[in-house]
Amino acid sequence: MYSRCKELFGGFEKFLGERVLVGGWVRTVRSGKGVAFVELNDGSFFRSVQVVFENVERDEGLGFEEVAKLGVGSCVSVWGSVVKTEGAKQPFEIKADKIVLEGESPSNYPLQKKRHGYEFLRTITHLRPRTNTFSAVFRLRSVAAHAVHDFFRERDFVYVNTPILTGNDGEGAGELFRVTTLPTGESDFGKDFFGGKAFLTVTGQLAVEPFIMGFRDVYTFGPTFRAEHSTTTTHAAEFWMIEPEMAFADLDNYMEVAEAMLKHVIRYVMANSAEELAFFDEWIEKGLLERLQAVEAADFVRCSYTEAVDLLLKSGKAFEFPVKWGDDLQTEHERYICEEVYGGPVFITNYPKDIKAFYMRQNDDGKTVAAADLLVPGVGELVGGSQREERLEKLEEAIERFGLDAGEYDWYLDLRRFGGVRHAGFGVGFERLIMYLTGMKNIRDVIAYPRTFGQMGV
Repeated sequence: MYSRCKELFGGFEKFLGERVLVGGWVRTVRSGKGVAFVELNDGSFFRSVQVVFENVERDEGLGFEEVAKLGVGSCVSVWGSVVKTEGAKQPFEIKADKIVLEGESPSNYPLQKKRHGYEFLRTITHLRPRTNTFSAVFRLRSVAAHAVHDFFRERDFVYVNTPILTGNDGEGAGELFRVTTLPTGESDFGKDFFGGKAFLTVTGQLAVEPFIMGFRDVYTFGPTFRAEHSTTTTHAAEFWMIEPEMAFADLDNYMEVAEAMLKHVIRYVMANSAEELAFFDEWIEKGLLERLQAVEAADFVRCSYTEAVDLLLKSGKAFEFPVKWGDDLQTEHERYICEEVYGGPVFITNYPKDIKAFYMRQNDDGKTVAAADLLVPGVGELVGGSQREERLEKLEEAIERFGLDAGEYDWYLDLRRFGGVRHAGFGVGFERLIMYLTGMKNIRDVIAYPRTFGQMGV
């Protein structure tokens, strides 16, 4: 039975003097004076185990010269005794008596150096999980996903798997990937597989909303797609969204839950990914831990869109994008508000109705909707949500104003016709959340296989 590195680091004292079996991939090999040191990582823990292999005669397994010449990336199984190392960087090491080669890695293995540029690593996405940075990123991503599910489970939300294929544009923005089995040039979608147009979903929100009337509080957490011709560091064509919906809820309820969820995820990650966060704090973003701790302890500010525009106009700053009421806030505006004005997380509320989605509830002023975006230092927008429009006539009016096909949304209107309810919800781009938790600056580096405009990858 193989022991995991995580087990050993979690309590090596109980293994002292015992013979253990570990398996993993070689990170480095050093040799000299009759002893070889192998840094071995099995993927279960951020840190690697040091294996000590002495130059003595053995009846089985690799000999000393073979171990000394092991290629970086080679896979081996190691039998040996756990020994305490007083005063060393690692608290213990394995004094090996047998090493077996499971899979050889030759000299053309691409990850020979200690550090590689992110651009280069994006060309070998299938290998980059073996590096320190991406080992930390994807392990923390897994922990953060557990944190999300843990938060909603504690609050009795029902997890709903919404469809990836859809017949409508959930956001009304038109940035859709079309899915078809028709031959190239054929446009009679009545002959297509589904008997009509089909797309990859841009959001799970509309599909999860019906479930509030059966379960009250629900959420979906899955892949979404957007055919946006963007090459920025924060946009990808395929990404994951966390999207809860709550019945008997208004804008304030949404903001309370979103704030509590973000704080829960931060606490959970700090408790379960301490090694990874320490690495990010040292190598990726100095002060990351302090920033996360400050957000976890902060009371999130509420500021209306109109107030935010006034603050920007009075700032005296020369923004790249001019500021005026009615325009969407740009990242530079958002970061100014949360970093320089308030010095912490801020909910910007009540946006102009023409720059927000059709399903958001219209306010009594006739100009704005009950929407709120959460802005956080270092990133800008992290969460977006609203109270949904529960009034049938107002929703029909919005669908017409946005130029949408009312027939495609008839099922959605049924939710208002048959026992409609006041409700609210929000969406969190999971990759943006991981960027925020790790300090990584490019969305391509927090998702396993990035799909972006002009680039498919593996």
